[in-house]
Amino acid sequence: MEHRLKTPLTVDDVRNLCAGDLVWISGTIYTARDKVHALLRTEGRLPVDLNGAVLYHCGPLIRDDLVISAGPTTSSRMARYTKEVVDKGVKAIIGKGGISEASEHLRSQAVYLAYPGGCGALASRHLKVIDVHLAVLGMAEALWVFEAEEFGPLVVAMDSLGRDLYQEARLSAEANLRSRRS
Repeated sequence: MEHRLKTPLTVDDVRNLCAGDLVWISGTIYTARDKVHALLRTEGRLPVDLNGAVLYHCGPLIRDDLVISAGPTTSSRMARYTKEVVDKGVKAIIGKGGISEASEHLRSQAVYLAYPGGCGALASRHLKVIDVHLAVLGMAEALWVFEAEEFGPLVVAMDSLGRDLYQEARLSAEANLRSRRS
């Protein structure tokens, strides 16, 4: 199924998404990598309101307030912060590689959306710089505020009901290996 969503997202928006669905997002998207997540944990807050937010694991390349590239970074590094961001109101996390080890923190509250690595230039066509916070952290680690216009397609890789396409792929691969060895 395909969904076109506008931020801020609601609990109903999230609960209507199923693993395997395609999503396009319009509205505000925030970037956050390791340092922003660590700051949220130590400070307990960020300079933006995360209620209903979409958080993109991304270290964009920006020149003269233009998004040159905005591909996803590996989300597993930020998985340990999932509870904090979801507790602050984040409804969707975008990245690559999944956060299976933190999937229980998404239940009934949020989803994980996969965006393909290597598509940063394509992503830039759908993102406009609105603001930047924590610029002292450097371009890649700063908290960027983007206005998205039909950003996607994103794949619902982990839904709010606990279905996890990454885990399903791992289990399937392991079963295939076991059957070949028998």
